[in-house]
Amino acid sequence: MDELIPLSWANLHRLPRGLRAPSYDRSRLSAGIVHIGLGNFHRAHQAWYTHHLFDAGVNHDWAIIGAGVRQGDATMRKKLLAQDCLTTLIELDPSGKSAEVTGAMIDFLPVEQDNTALIAQMAAPEIRIVSLTVTEGGYFTDPATGGLDTAHPDIRHDATYPDRPRTAFGAMVAALKRRRALGLGPFSGLSCDNLQGNGTVLRRTVVGLARLSDPALADWIAAECSFPNSMVDCIVPATGPHEIALARDFGISDAAPVTHEKFRQWVIQDDFCAGRPDWDRAGAVFSADVHSYETMKIRILNGGHQIICGAGELLGLGTIAATMAHDGIARLFHRITHEEIAPHVAPVPEMTPEAYIEVIARRFANSGIVDTTRRVAFDGFNRHAGFIVPSIRDGLAKGTPVEGLALVSAIWARYCTGQREDGTQIGANDPHWSSLQATAHAALTQPEAWLDQRQIYGDLKHAPRFAEAFYAWSKFLREHGVEAAIAQYCADHDTSLKSTD
Repeated sequence: MDELIPLSWANLHRLPRGLRAPSYDRSRLSAGIVHIGLGNFHRAHQAWYTHHLFDAGVNHDWAIIGAGVRQGDATMRKKLLAQDCLTTLIELDPSGKSAEVTGAMIDFLPVEQDNTALIAQMAAPEIRIVSLTVTEGGYFTDPATGGLDTAHPDIRHDATYPDRPRTAFGAMVAALKRRRALGLGPFSGLSCDNLQGNGTVLRRTVVGLARLSDPALADWIAAECSFPNSMVDCIVPATGPHEIALARDFGISDAAPVTHEKFRQWVIQDDFCAGRPDWDRAGAVFSADVHSYETMKIRILNGGHQIICGAGELLGLGTIAATMAHDGIARLFHRITHEEIAPHVAPVPEMTPEAYIEVIARRFANSGIVDTTRRVAFDGFNRHAGFIVPSIRDGLAKGTPVEGLALVSAIWARYCTGQREDGTQIGANDPHWSSLQATAHAALTQPEAWLDQRQIYGDLKHAPRFAEAFYAWSKFLREHGVEAAIAQYCADHDTSLKSTD
């Protein structure tokens, strides 16, 4: 490519021929959504749907204003404002690459410790939806009770100083307090994180936090606001030099391009108290049964990621595609998903769990998507608790196998020791890494120590069928290694694990 075009609104007319750019006049857009936690996934998913509505000539009063509450968000803000909040999306498919520039986002708020600008924007009358991608573990859930963790220092701070909140949820409460006082009415809170019942979780966090400082406000939020559940799905790797180079290959200088797979899915409960965009016109699905869709996705895709990433990391396989190219790990994925997960997943319109497994296997095997095993393994503390443990519990309750899921748990414990099988070190990769690593080392000789982590496993230590399989696999891994353990599990179904001891 002879000339690189710096990405900006003024340069859109200079983009290379054939590269799709916004057809709408962004100066005529007005904000309707504030999105908190504006990273790659949001720009490849929710913002993409909104952009395509704008391109169709509709819903121009639903543009997105970005926001964040972490220091890393300030870095993203600087990059995006420098290019007028435009994003180059690069679709990576085995059949080839394509790119488009999207422009549904029109501003990015300052990232401040007391969230003054964020509160003011969410309190503005034109804002009717506040959406979030703050990760599965970002909702301050007490693992012991499933409710709000009122002992967390940030929650205690926001309850004590509700006008100077640290958290996104405290900012939402402060904005809703201001809206109620001004008679502006509520907004809808839309979680786009991989959580079962994510809207229900968001409601619990916001209402629970409000109740700590202003019970009357909490009652108003509970009665007036809506928190629709949603299921989101698109594999979106992190951005690094490789992704920036891909944008350059298309002739664009973009400091924060996003790569993604061809597949997208968004299923949303149609429960919005202040209106919504017509996202269904861009391919989203509004359904009263989000639960079935999210169960299929969380158990098979997100659970499938956890099945393969730990083994891949321990064997030095850097990407998800590389793990699926490993015959043993691919067989591990197929057997566990078919035998230990699919029996507890209901079909959805036009898709059975078995067919969905094959769709996911093809998506994972897409070598064009440079999705690292390290990224997928991040925050296993919350991901195993949310994506793997529910299938274990269903298997125990219904009498179906759990041996493979016990092996996955044992592999994760071995991963958390921080050392691959070739002796290289695994860097800290979890908000709870220090405690996980200490427990993993203790579990090398006392595997029951791993299951003592009640925040993850609850009472599963006292479920003999799972616990005994976990202990046996822990011993086998210590003596024979990951590849041998996978081969043993994937061997004849009648082979007894104990026969190899």
